[in-house]
Formats: sequence, C-alpha cells, structure tokens
Amino acid sequence: MELVILILIAIFVITYRRNTGDNFYKFLMSEINNIYEKYAPYSFQMVREKTKELGQEYTAKEYVSQVAIFGVVGAGIAYLYFSSIFWAILYAVAAIAFIPYLAYLRCQRIYSEFLFEQIQVYTTNVIMEFNTTQSFVKALEGVHESGVLENPVLDDIKLMIDLSYQNGTIDESIKYFDDKYPYYMVKNMHQLFLQITKEGAKDSGESLENMLLDIDMLVEGVYRDKMDRSAFHKKFITFGFALYLLVMLTQFLLGTENYIKMLDEWYVQILLHLIIIINTYFLITGEKFYNEDTGAE
Repeated sequence: MELVILILIAIFVITYRRNTGDNFYKFLMSEINNIYEKYAPYSFQMVREKTKELGQEYTAKEYVSQVAIFGVVGAGIAYLYFSSIFWAILYAVAAIAFIPYLAYLRCQRIYSEFLFEQIQVYTTNVIMEFNTTQSFVKALEGVHESGVLENPVLDDIKLMIDLSYQNGTIDESIKYFDDKYPYYMVKNMHQLFLQITKEGAKDSGESLENMLLDIDMLVEGVYRDKMDRSAFHKKFITFGFALYLLVMLTQFLLGTENYIKMLDEWYVQILLHLIIIINTYFLITGEKFYNEDTGAE
C-alpha cells in the first residue's frame, strides 16, 4: 500500500514539474475538460452547454469539492466496513467515478425543466397571438419576433414557419414540432388549430380560452410534482446514507474485536461488498428517478 501511495505522489510531482509556470489546478481542469469533450455524447454536450448558459452548471471549484466529498465519504464507509486502507482507496475512487454520471443526470433535469418552461411560453403566447391575428402562421411569426423564447425552441419555430410557407399547409410543421416536443399541451393545442384551420371555425375564442385554462392546470400539476420530488429527494438521500451506517450497529452489538475477526471469513467480506453495492444501486436509481422527466407532464 505504501508503494501505491508513493507512485501516486510521484505522478503528481512529475506532472506538476512538467507544467512549471502554469497553475496546476487550471492544468488539471483543462485535462479533465479535454477528456470530457472527447468522450461525452454530443447530446449531453448540448445539454451541458445550455446548462452553462442558464448559469446553473457547477463551477470547477464545486466539482473539486464534490471529488473531495465523494472520496472522503467513499473511503470512510469502506474503512468502516473492512478496516482496510486498500478497500478505502478503491471505494473512494469508485465513488468519485460516479460524479460525471450524477452531473449528467442533473444537467438533463435542468434542461428538461428549461424546455418545459419554453413550451409553456410557446403555447400560451401562440394562443394569445392567434386571438389577434386569426392565423396560426402569423401567430408563430409574432411569437418568434417577440423575444420571449430561446433556442432550440426559437429555431424550431422558425423552421415551422418556413415549412408552412413552403408547403402551403401547417400539417408538416405541426408534425415536426409534435415529434420533437411530445408534450400533451403542444399536441392538444396543435390539434385544436388544425381543427380550426380545416373546418373554418368562426368562433374559436371560447375553445382557446379553455385551452389556456387546461395549460395552466397542467403547469400547476407539473410544478407541484417538482416540489414533491424535491422534498422526497432530501428524505431519500438521508435514508440511503443511513443504511450504510447500519454496520455500526453490528459492530456495537458484536464488539469491535469480534467484528474484525469476522472479516477474516471470505463470505463475510462478500456479504459486506454486496451490502455496499446494493445500497449504492438503490441510491443511484433514486437519483435517476428524481432527475429524469421532471419537465414531462
């Protein structure tokens, strides 16, 4: 174990000396970012870029803090279970390795919430514009020029306008938007506009007012669900980490010396590893549930 620590220190010193004159912290962040840019999926890069634009991406210092916290917690739990520096280091590295995946889940949640807000703005503003213009395409143009929307929704509206003029009908543009943003409020609103356009309904004001009320109720339900998830998430994390500490109860009941003697048995070691792995899977699954589809209806 001492040899492993010496090798790690040597790698650190050599890397630092090779970058004399540069801030090692900046160099390390640059290397990590280069690796990320090389291997991260394009879709995630786009989502992360939007998260940065929204000002909700973690700073480099926050990521370093996460590395330190995850490493210390992982090492602490492993040492508590196995009383071994080897397993402490191994589980610390494993805990740190989860940080990119958790960052991915968080960025997906932020992007999903952003898209939902954009879709809410899109639907309500198109309905209000239509009440004035009595034309779906003119309503799209009004919303596009109003400056209330951002990309990627803004560019997609421009494409809808172009498709409508190109085809002389709104069918293809609506299909494109419905496929890309499969929200109920979008599909219901577009279906209503198709009906108005094709059947030539003269008095659509009441139907559009009811649609606005439906959208408000839907949005209220989504935000209520968001608050409930957030409250449940805090309790879930607390409960999950408490499960790791149940081994302390075992040590208290058996006595520390008896517990350490039990660690000599191979099946006890396997059982303890399984407890950590299963509990970690439980926590990661909960994190995935909390972060996915938060903007869905």
